[in-house]
Formats: sequence, structure tokens, C-alpha cells
Amino acid sequence: MAEPEIEKRSDRVIVAAVATKRTSQTSDTNGATPPADKPAPDALTKEATYSTPPDYLDDALKHAERLLKYAAETGIDIDPAIRNPILQAGTASSNGWNEGTAANLLKALTDLAARVKPVTSESLEVSKKDTNRALWGYYTAAVLLAFVIVPFSVATFVGSAISSAIRTDIATGNELAVKLRVQLGPPPAVTQAVASMTGASSAPTSSPSTPSPSGAPPGTDANDVINELQQFASTIRAIDARARQLNWLVLDLVLDPFANIRGKPAEIHKKFQLPEGLPNLAEAASERTAVYQDVRYFAQNILDEMSFYYGAITACILPALYALLGTCAYLLRSFKRHIRNRTFIPSYADFARFIIAGIGGAVVGLFNNFSVTQGATISPLAIAFLVGYAVDVFYAFLDGLLQTFIKNTPAPTLPLPAGKKP
Repeated sequence: MAEPEIEKRSDRVIVAAVATKRTSQTSDTNGATPPADKPAPDALTKEATYSTPPDYLDDALKHAERLLKYAAETGIDIDPAIRNPILQAGTASSNGWNEGTAANLLKALTDLAARVKPVTSESLEVSKKDTNRALWGYYTAAVLLAFVIVPFSVATFVGSAISSAIRTDIATGNELAVKLRVQLGPPPAVTQAVASMTGASSAPTSSPSTPSPSGAPPGTDANDVINELQQFASTIRAIDARARQLNWLVLDLVLDPFANIRGKPAEIHKKFQLPEGLPNLAEAASERTAVYQDVRYFAQNILDEMSFYYGAITACILPALYALLGTCAYLLRSFKRHIRNRTFIPSYADFARFIIAGIGGAVVGLFNNFSVTQGATISPLAIAFLVGYAVDVFYAFLDGLLQTFIKNTPAPTLPLPAGKKP
């Protein structure tokens, strides 16, 4: 009699269990919280172990350990929630990786990289091996540029100073030559030749225009004439000396009119010095004028050669070289900062920066002096160096200038269809 009751109770238990299961499924469908024993959809099965772990896990562990060591050495406080998964991953690398350990390692590496930023695992590795190579590369580029820039810069500076002095001396010599010619008149040989052609007697007369024994015309102070002759001769010697210096800078391209007597001191003295005692001032002035004309022609030819060759170097080559030197200065300064902060990473962008700086320097060389304020200018070479040092600023300026042009350019108007009025 008891067996039917037991069967009925068991049936009720089964029905109740089925109803409970249906209720659970219904609540799950309506968005209720699933039972505790049901895992979340994104949960990882920590017991699942990789038979062949991916290679990136070992790399991630090395990067994380390197950054963790850097943080410990520099006194950066790292939360245990970041540190412990890295240490556990170190054990898992020998015992076997599972999904949970790998996920915790990657998350810890992400948090740790953000904590020690801008230092990276790659920069820490590079700081131990490749810094000397990069440093010597920058030094080599700077030294090579200096070997080219310094001689040309010195030659250009010296040549410009000598050229200015020669032009000043030529202007002074021209004034003295004209003044002496007006004061003394033509030399006696020319006067006698003109008199013989006109049939006049060349014998001296007692007219008021008869010159004094020194050769100075009446009314002219002989001391002043002698001083002017001495200044004239000194100017001729200065022009000749400076012209020979400039000729050396242009590799002796201009033929020296006095090359045949350069090694003869007596001939040089007779050519460039006033005659002893100055027996005739007019004749001495005529001889100095002839020498001055040859020296002036020699100097002017050299000035033309200097303007041609060194003008091209100053306008086209030196600005680009100074821009490259500015880039070297920037990279060396950045290298020092990165090494101190242990953030240095070699990049091919450095080579591109050199190319961009060279282009910017060449463009700057097309302009003349840049005005900063009224009466103050900056030479193109200085601007080129600044362009190389701050390439990004220069090209940002160009981009802004281009945008200004685009805004000021009127939009093109399309032709109206036939039969329509504007």
C-alpha cells in the first residue's frame, strides 16, 4: 500500500524540477541574472592549457619584465595588480601557458606600459646596445659638414671683406688719379709732343704758367701734391696685394700682369714705388697712373670671378649645408634628452629629416637678407640653420601660407546653361 504513495511523491518531485528549470529558462530569457554555476559568455577557461603557446607570449613576458625592472630601478610604484600577473606569467612560461595567465599578462603589460610612458621596452633595449652607433653617426655627419662648411664660410667671409676693401681703394684711386691729372696736367713728354705737332717751340718761357723746378704748377702747393702722390702709390700697392690674395682664393684663374717681375725685388720697387727725390711730379703721376690702370684691371677681373663662383656657393650650396648642420644640432640635442630619459629609438625618419632640411635650406638661399625689425636683418645662412633645426616649424609655416593663398583664391565660376540668365 505504501509503494503507490512513493511513486506519486517522486512524480511530483520530477514535475517540480521540470517547472523550476522552465522558470529558470524564462527568467534567463527575460534578462534576469543567470545561475551562479553558469559561466559568463566572455569568461576564459583557466584550466585550458596551450599545447603550443604563441610566440608573442614570450615576447610580451620579456617586455613586461624589462619594464618592471626599469620601474623598480627608477622608484616608480607599481600596483600589485600589475606586478603579480607578470610574476605569475614567468612561472607559467616554464610550467605551461593557459588562457587566464596569458590574458592577465597582456592586461598587466598594457597598464605597465601606460604607467612608465614614454619609456618603452624597445627604448630600454636600444639604450644598452645601439646608442654609440647612433651617436657616432650624428657626430660623423656633423664633422663632415663642418669640414665642408668651415673652409667655404671662411673663404666667403674673407673674400667678401677683401672685395669690399678693394672696391673702396679703387674708388679712392680713381679720385686721386683725376685730382693729380687736373693739378699737374699731362706729363712733359706729352706736352712736348703736342707742341711739336703744332709747330710751337718747346723751349721754356717766362710765362706765368711755367711750372716750378719740382714740376708743380704755379698756385699749387708741392707738399700737397707729394702727399697725394704718396697716397696714390700706397693705394696702388694695397689694391695689388689684396688682388693677389683674392686670386689665390679663386685658384689663380686671373693672369697676373706683373707675374714676370714678382721674383725681382728691384723691378717691383721701381714699378710700385715713387722715384727717389721726385724730380718731376707730373711724370711721376703719369707713371703711377699707368701702373694703377693695370692693377685696377687685374683687381676688377678677380672681383668678377669672386662674384661668380663664391656668389653661387653662398646662394645655393652653403644654405643647404647650414640647414643640414642645423638638423645635426637638433638630432644631437634630442639624442641627449632621449638618452637621459631612456626613450631613444633609432628611426629612418632622421634620414628623411636631413632630406627635408636640405630642400628647405636650398629654398631659403633664393632669398636675400630677411628683415626682422626696421634696420635689423638676418642673413640667409642663419635662416637656413634655423630651418634645419626646426624643420617642422618651417613646413608648418609653409602649410599655413598655402592655406592663406587657398582662402584668398576665388572659386571658379561654371558657365550657365544656354538660355538661362544669371
